[in-house]
Amino acid sequence: MRFLGIDPGEKRIGLAVGDEIGIASPLPALTQARPEERLAALAAVVKAQRITEMVVGCPFNMDGTIGPAAKKAEAFAAELRTRFGLPVHLADERLTSHAAEQSIAKKKLRQVRSSGLVDSRAAAILLGDYLSQRFPPPLAEMPELP
Repeated sequence: MRFLGIDPGEKRIGLAVGDEIGIASPLPALTQARPEERLAALAAVVKAQRITEMVVGCPFNMDGTIGPAAKKAEAFAAELRTRFGLPVHLADERLTSHAAEQSIAKKKLRQVRSSGLVDSRAAAILLGDYLSQRFPPPLAEMPELP
């Protein structure tokens, strides 16, 4: 199984790849100017990485309700299901971009924002969280006490 984590945005799409082992690694973000070009580039990534399932970040409001951004993410996920014929899951992405920004030095943050690095790190965080919930590590058996 190969999973593609997707952090959708208006200008960039952050990407990460992972599997059932639970490790998610960022891929270069899609930064093409036109949405059609980003989707064509996404198709190339899906093929090259042999993706079997996708996980799209859904930015719920902090109180857990669905706002305009979450509705856009749901529509994007529906479009991906139709376009690729693969399972597409929605995952809560609240605060993933903030966590990704925290991993970058403040003086470099402005320089790397347009590159999509933050977006792809956010995609790796959301995919890692999804994989750890879907494939939790087995509990180590406790040795019997005498």
